[in-house]
Amino acid sequence: MKFLSKAEKSKDFWFILITSIFFFILRFPSLFEPYWYGDEGIYHVLGLGIRHGRVLYAGIWDNKPPLLYLIYGLFSSDQFYIRLFSLIFGILSTVVFFFLAKKLFYNGKEHSKAVYWSCGVFALLFALPLLEGNIANAENFMLLPILLAALIILKDKIKSSTLFLSGVLIGIAFLFKIVGIFDFAAFFAFLFILSLPRKIANFKKVVINSAVSLFPFILGFISLFVLTSLFFLGDAFKFFLQAVFVQNVGYVGYGNKFLIPQGLLIFKLVILSVFLFYLFIKRGNFTKTALFILIWFSFSLFNALFSQRPYTHYLLVLIPSLSLLVGLLIFEKKNQTIPLSLFVLSLFFIITNFNLYGKTPFYYQNFLSFILGRKSVSSYREFFDRKTSNDYEIAQYVNAKTRKNDQIFIWGNNAQVYKLTDRLPPGRYTVAYHITGFNDGYKNTEGALMKVKPRFIIIMDGQPVFPFSLSSYQPAMKIGRGSIYERIF
Repeated sequence: MKFLSKAEKSKDFWFILITSIFFFILRFPSLFEPYWYGDEGIYHVLGLGIRHGRVLYAGIWDNKPPLLYLIYGLFSSDQFYIRLFSLIFGILSTVVFFFLAKKLFYNGKEHSKAVYWSCGVFALLFALPLLEGNIANAENFMLLPILLAALIILKDKIKSSTLFLSGVLIGIAFLFKIVGIFDFAAFFAFLFILSLPRKIANFKKVVINSAVSLFPFILGFISLFVLTSLFFLGDAFKFFLQAVFVQNVGYVGYGNKFLIPQGLLIFKLVILSVFLFYLFIKRGNFTKTALFILIWFSFSLFNALFSQRPYTHYLLVLIPSLSLLVGLLIFEKKNQTIPLSLFVLSLFFIITNFNLYGKTPFYYQNFLSFILGRKSVSSYREFFDRKTSNDYEIAQYVNAKTRKNDQIFIWGNNAQVYKLTDRLPPGRYTVAYHITGFNDGYKNTEGALMKVKPRFIIIMDGQPVFPFSLSSYQPAMKIGRGSIYERIF
């Protein structure tokens, strides 16, 4: 009771409570979105595959580490509960971010308004669909363990056990998506630079001692990945490595070609390295707070621009350090040239490289119109994507015409239809661009089609010519952009 009485009198308590409620309200409509987002459709299929006993990567495939798919499997790929879980993660992330900001912007007497401003910016950007926070992508789940790790490493006295724990937490983020490696690198660089004396007499000795002192942090980070790799030892191991590492090399290389393969990526690495070297040389001119934020922000910006692709949700990894940068501009009145320059540059790169969700104001209008009965179900669904209603119509037809054990195959990139019909693709690959993009895609799928003999094959418009035999099938129905073929024997 004393705690509650004290909390009620605290500005922090009311700020966190109001911000959390505000976050919940902004995210609430995401719980009722239709199955429309292509990447989520793939995650839903992998979640179903796990629930039905398929071995991840070997039996059902996508190119991310396993934790995201395990969450989808945990909730049986039910979008409402997955989005609710994501919403809870978002609120917890906001609360942890508040305490992180409070730790960074404490001025000896009380924390400044920088805490409230930075936390408000974080909550707003993360809650709105502007950066696709409404979608249950890997980034939504990564932020909480990363923020917890940041809070731990900012303790006044860091023990080996706390270093190990913070490494484990970032290892969890890495198992959601490999770009967690950049947060690990940022925190490692901060801890390393922070451990160095202002004057270094024996550079080699000091550097080695500092690196050795951070070994628990490294060990914590790699431990979960090692355990995960051991789990996949066997037939699935090569597919696991391909999904987590090999596939992402080609993915990143596609957008980073400049004069030579990965040329643009090398250029970005050089810029990052030069900036870190500058912070290392001038470390005595920066406070601990500024040093942490500037290092983390530089790695986060590199992270967002890493693959050189304009996918909006990539910006979610930038939200924490960008929000802290806003707080730093308020908190520190001196040495604002670098933070302000980074802030302006980040806005420039965001505007020129990414497509923000332009329908954000209408997103809430669409939801209100729907729940008030002013908008039909079809119109509500088509707000998100004009093809969504078509997917539901195809799924409705399949569900009406099939029995429980009848299988289907979709030649298209709308994997959400598998979820809407509670079925799995015959082979390892879920969508057409996976089948066409891998050396064994056609062979694996063709073998699976011959073995499973799906009741329906659905060929979506706008795809490459269907590469498999339809000799045992006849046209059954054309629904919008989908041509449905039914097996005749």
